[in-house]
Amino acid sequence: MASRTIVPQQARGEAGVGGAGAAVPKQTKKNAAAGDGKSRRALGDIGNVVNVRGVVVDGKAQQHIHRPLTRSFCAQLLANAQAAAAAEKNKKTVCVNVEKAPALDGAPAVPKRGVAPAPKAVQKKPADKPVPAQAEVVEISPDVEQVVEVKEKKEEKKKDKVVDVKNNKKVTQGEGSSKKKQHTFSSALTARSKAAHGIANKPKEEIVLDIDEADANNHLAGVEYVEDMYKFYKSAENESRPNDYMHLQTDVNEKMRAILIDWLIDVHQKFELSPEALYLTVNLIDRFLSVKVVPRRELQLLGMSAMLIATKYEEIWPPEVNDLVCIADRAYTNEQILIMEKTILGRLEWTLTVPTHYVFLARFIKASIPDQKMENMVYFLAELGLMHYETIRFCPSMVAASAVYAARCTLNKTPTWTSTLKFHTGYSESQLVDCAKLLAYFHSKAAESRLQVVYKKYSSSLRGAVALFPPSKNLLSAESRLQVV
Repeated sequence: MASRTIVPQQARGEAGVGGAGAAVPKQTKKNAAAGDGKSRRALGDIGNVVNVRGVVVDGKAQQHIHRPLTRSFCAQLLANAQAAAAAEKNKKTVCVNVEKAPALDGAPAVPKRGVAPAPKAVQKKPADKPVPAQAEVVEISPDVEQVVEVKEKKEEKKKDKVVDVKNNKKVTQGEGSSKKKQHTFSSALTARSKAAHGIANKPKEEIVLDIDEADANNHLAGVEYVEDMYKFYKSAENESRPNDYMHLQTDVNEKMRAILIDWLIDVHQKFELSPEALYLTVNLIDRFLSVKVVPRRELQLLGMSAMLIATKYEEIWPPEVNDLVCIADRAYTNEQILIMEKTILGRLEWTLTVPTHYVFLARFIKASIPDQKMENMVYFLAELGLMHYETIRFCPSMVAASAVYAARCTLNKTPTWTSTLKFHTGYSESQLVDCAKLLAYFHSKAAESRLQVVYKKYSSSLRGAVALFPPSKNLLSAESRLQVV
């Protein structure tokens, strides 16, 4: 506040009490001219009036009053400064200078806007308990608040935004890190499986391709378990593998078996059944012939009942018994087919879940990275081996791997055997040569054979006419001379 000039008050007893003619001193007249003496005298007792230097009252010069800073006021200023520093640190706001007017002893400082601040005196650390920070009143201009908030938001966005170079998009720091470090349960199991089977850390010359990479996000493919599944198939294939039984059969020979399989392949094609059903049918026939002698007149009945069991196991809509009776030209009745079905299941102890040739063919074809022609050639050679009894001495996984190897040789694929195929099949090229030569020999005699179902099936354009390709000359040798029916 602007200071005001204080007019000296009239001393008591100096005013004239007598008449109008009484003499009045000059100083008294000056005081009376400035204002009423009595009212001015009352104002002299108020303690917040600041006297002006140089004013003379009763012949004495008045001194300027200096209001000292009390301990309470000093403690209050210190508490206010600490609260302002804490607010600046926590809320990240700019400090607003609040100017305060001088206050009375022990009274809180009230901030004033637009008033020049009083000079600060040298302060000592107070010994008394400071006043709580809640006593401070801070006035912030709305314009300043908005500017501070906008600046803070811009700085936070700049800190939080990270550029994802790989995906060419902006993401927040938390989102980018979570996306880059996100690992699914499937990928973890796949990595462990690869490490356990030696796929990782392969030399450059023996690179094994990850054939399941395309199916990593397909939960139905079972990528996490496929290696363990085929490891189990390889260990269990000999348990369900049929023995060499032809010397035990007194009324059945290899030619009859080949005729039966050729006819079943034709029936399988007419009913449009799945390939799993065909290979399981042949497996049931061979396993039953390994444990029981079958007369010649019941051999076809055995084949029909085995197909009925396989289609019930593999197909959604298996053919009815009446359909099988009709396709066999009513050579057998419904009751005979059902009785043979029970006999087969009883002698095989209801063991139907077995690794057949097709189980390994599906995996080994995938490992060869084939085209459609390559796939049809593999199935053509595999069905030729399925029809002929000579391949029974080889386990199903070796026949399947040999069919892939013979198909690559027939189609002149280079290299004929890769490290990927060697890893997934478990066989080297030298181990497959004997069986592959046998399949190549069957291929060379297929056009001349009386059993033409497989040859005609794969001579059609729907299957790439792969049966018309010449067999591999490298696999044919003078030692492989076998009689084909």
